[in-house]
Amino acid sequence: ISRSEEDIDEKVLSVAEVKALAAGNPLIIEKTQLEADVAKLKLLKQNFMGEIYDLQDRIVKHYPKEIKRLEDKISAIEKDIINLKENTKLNNENFSPMIINGVTYTENAKAGQAILDMCANKKNADLEHIGKYRGFNLELEYYRGNSEFILVISNEYKYYISLGSDVYGNIQRIDNCLDKIAEELAPTKSQLENEKIQLKNAEIEAQKEFPQELELQEKQKRLDELNIKLNLNEKDKELFDDDIEEYRNKEKSEKER
Repeated sequence: ISRSEEDIDEKVLSVAEVKALAAGNPLIIEKTQLEADVAKLKLLKQNFMGEIYDLQDRIVKHYPKEIKRLEDKISAIEKDIINLKENTKLNNENFSPMIINGVTYTENAKAGQAILDMCANKKNADLEHIGKYRGFNLELEYYRGNSEFILVISNEYKYYISLGSDVYGNIQRIDNCLDKIAEELAPTKSQLENEKIQLKNAEIEAQKEFPQELELQEKQKRLDELNIKLNLNEKDKELFDDDIEEYRNKEKSEKER
């Protein structure tokens, strides 16, 4: 359970410590202060090591996985850019033929209507392959959450658009999505470089030692020395016995009067 400095309770002083503090014993005063300092330093070290373990976990799991994902995405986008260029063949209608449900359309209005027909006739919400356009597969699914049709455009990578009810609008959305594929390359590469930088920084940070380790060791060593020197545990009983003896003597003296 995580603790903060405020959680470090004041310890219950032993009989010997109470007497020593009352008498101003400098060794007990030093011991009490050292115990507080050591407790706080141990808490700081615990929090520090927690951050180190988290970094080590990210170094082993998060960064390699994220770097691999981004590298794969970049490779897929680069291939999609080439695929798009090779398969975009505009006709005299300034439209690249689209295949919907096995039928090839050479006019964008008819292709757009065919997509709307597929939406109207869709029987379930599952992803369904409906055709091909400019070298990319077209898959249709219905998203119940927003009550909308989603078109998944894919080759090496997947791109998603929400379909509307306009014949021309859907074709324009598909073209816009495909034409902007190249625009994803630069930010994805930038993200990849950032992940690599974060990985290097994490590897450096994970090698660091607790900055107050020497102070903790020195204070712990001094505290151990004081505990041995004072030997409080064994003296508690002696001091307590002295108190009882003093009380008995005082009581006896009063009776003798």
